[in-house]
Parts: sequence; C-alpha cells; structure tokens
Amino acid sequence: MVKLSVIVPFFNVQAYASDTLRSLRANAREDFEFILVDDCSTDGTADLLRRAGEDIEGVVVRSHERNAGLATARNTGLDAARGEYIAFLDGDDWVAPGHYARLLARTEALGCSFVRTDHVQVTGTSRTLRRVPHGPRGVVGDPRDAILPADRTTSVDYAYAWAGLYHRDLLDQGLLRFTDGLRTAEDRPWIWRLHRHAPSFAVLGTLTHFYRRGVASSLTRIGDERRLDFIRAYGQVLSDTASDPAADELLPKAVRTYCAVIAHHIGAVDEFEPSVARTLKSLCAAALKSMPQPILDNVLASMDPERATVLRRLRRRPAGIKETSAA
Repeated sequence: MVKLSVIVPFFNVQAYASDTLRSLRANAREDFEFILVDDCSTDGTADLLRRAGEDIEGVVVRSHERNAGLATARNTGLDAARGEYIAFLDGDDWVAPGHYARLLARTEALGCSFVRTDHVQVTGTSRTLRRVPHGPRGVVGDPRDAILPADRTTSVDYAYAWAGLYHRDLLDQGLLRFTDGLRTAEDRPWIWRLHRHAPSFAVLGTLTHFYRRGVASSLTRIGDERRLDFIRAYGQVLSDTASDPAADELLPKAVRTYCAVIAHHIGAVDEFEPSVARTLKSLCAAALKSMPQPILDNVLASMDPERATVLRRLRRRPAGIKETSAA
C-alpha cells in the first residue's frame, strides 16, 4: 500500500531540479511515491527526471505534450496518485531529509483531514522563516474558523499548496484538484475551498521545507498575459464564496483580499508589457465593478489611503478605455 504520494511539477528548472531530486532521494521510503510531472520543459529538466526515474525509489514520471501550467500539472499528479496522503512540492524547492516521514507521523497522530506547515523562504543566500498565520500549533480545529477576521492576514492568505499534508478523502471529495489552466494564483480558489469544506485541520511548526524565491522562470517575474490569471482565480474565489451559506460573513474577507492583490499589481504595472498593462487595468476595473458594491465601499473605507485612492480611481475608469502607455 502507498502511504504517501508527493506530487512535483517541473518546468524549465534544470538549474534547481537536482536539489529537489536529491531531497526526494533523502526522503524515499518503500511506501512513498514521488510523482514527477514534466510540464513540457524545453531545457534539460526532462532528462534529469528520466534519470531520477531510474535512480530514486518510488519515482513515477508523467510528461505533458504541451505546456499547461502549474494547476494542470498538479492535477496530472493527482490523477496518478495512489497514496493515503497527498503532498505537493515545487520543482525548484526542496525538503530536509526525513521531512515527509515526520510530517506524516504527526498528521496521523492528530487524526485531522489536513495540516499546514511553516517554511523557510530562500532568496539567494538569505533565509527567512515564514509562519502560517494561525496561532495554535498542533491543535485540531475547524478550517472555517481560520478564514476570518477580514481585516487581518489569515490562513487563506497562506495559500502555498506545498506547505502541508492532505488526506486522500479530500481528493475523493474533489477538494484537492486545481482549476485547470490557471498559471498564477492557482492556489487561491484551492485554499479557500479547502478551508470552507474540509472537516478538520491543524498547523504544525515545522521548518524543513525550503521555498526558493526569485527564480528567473517564475511567472511572478514575467510581464506577459499569463500573470493576469490572478483575475480569474480571485473571481472564482468571490463566486464560490458568494454561494456559501455564510457568504455575508466571508465575502468582506474575499473582497478585501482581492482588492489588495489588485492594488499590488497596479502598483507594479511597469513590470508588464505595454499591451498587457492596458489589459490589466481594464480587467481590474471590471473586477471592481463586479464586486458587491456595498461591501467594496466598506473595504475601501477601511484600507490605507494610498491603496484606496488607487482602487477608487480604477473603479471610476470608463469601460473599454484605450491608453497610450503602460504608466
């Protein structure tokens, strides 16, 4: 019986994949499987994965014929997963030796549907501790209780799919699959759905997962239209939350988070290609107009003046306006 399936998508991360694969080798166990999904890499990543399939116990390699993005690559892994528990790892990150065995043992001892973990953020030679924004450690609770309050950073803002472990029951219930085709913010509808519908969770104070920031191939560093998928992702969050029985309580949090993300992207508009910057402004204006307006009014009134001013100006932007520059 397979106890744990670790799903690892890869796309053009040849420079970092060896570290990832080395860490999987140090976590191998006869009842673990590592599902490596090559999302149609064009560098030497595919060759590294093929060799890993021969050298590392429990490795299963799946390959896409065309690049489909992180969400779809994770779904490919979920389709192949046989484990009682599911974990995710990105192809440019790594975990410490024994990470998965310890995480599995602690999760089973708690008996909850999923756990979330702290991690170490790696930027060059810098190391920074990142904590799940939820106080109790090692205490089983209701995931819905970790969504609010609306005006603070909460567990749904810590959306990293790889920062945790998930029981297979959640997969069988449809809670672990991602929205196909999303290339950025794919974990936002995912984490909201998980916290709204899963029966129980806990937070573990582990610091054995290393998340690499500043990778050149990351979409957060690319200024093309793929980065605009955050609009579709957060639109899904709003739509799903609006159908929840507790929508009146939860929507202010969803709207506030979406507004903060819009303000962030508008503030970084110079990073986008000019045509994409124009589309970004148009789509963000439409998104603001589509939000529940009384809730949006309250959110803007409670935000810091600088961001609120940016959003109010964007909200007044006429539909279909043409701009001559990205500024």
